[in-house]
Amino acid sequence: MASFNRVILLGNLTRDVDLKYISSGMAVTEIGLAVNDRRKNANGDWIEETTFVDVTLWGRSAEVAGEYLSKGSPILVEGRLKLDTWETEGQKRSKLRVVGERFQMLGTKGAGRPAGPSGGGSSAGQDSRFDHGIEEHAPTGAGVEDDIPF
Repeated sequence: MASFNRVILLGNLTRDVDLKYISSGMAVTEIGLAVNDRRKNANGDWIEETTFVDVTLWGRSAEVAGEYLSKGSPILVEGRLKLDTWETEGQKRSKLRVVGERFQMLGTKGAGRPAGPSGGGSSAGQDSRFDHGIEEHAPTGAGVEDDIPF
C-alpha cells in the first residue's frame, strides 16, 4: 500500500524561537505555529478558528529560524506529521507534531524580525540574506522549479 505524509502550513509564530543544540552539536528548535481558518457556519455567519501546531526544525533550518524569526513572524512550513508517544505516571500519552523539512519566511524585511546588519525595515522587496540557506531545507531529491510560468 502506498502512503504519503506531507503537510504545508501557513501561519504566525506563537512565541520567540528557543534554539538549542543536542550533544552531537545539531541545532534543534520547537516553534509554535498559529494557523487561522475563516469559514461560514450553518447559519451563514463567519467564524474564525485558530489551530495551534508544534513544529520541530533541525540543523540549519533551526539556526536560520533562531536568527531571523520571532513571535508573530509569518512563515510557511512544509514537512511531515510525526506521532510522539510516551508514558507518564502509568498513562500512555501521544502528541501529533510536524517535523519541518523546509520553510519560507514571509512578509517584509524587519516585520516580526530584528533588523540585520543593514539595519533596515524596508518593505521594498525581500532581503537576499533570507534566501541564503533556505534552499538547503529541501528534502533530498527535490528540485527548485525556476521555470514556473506564473
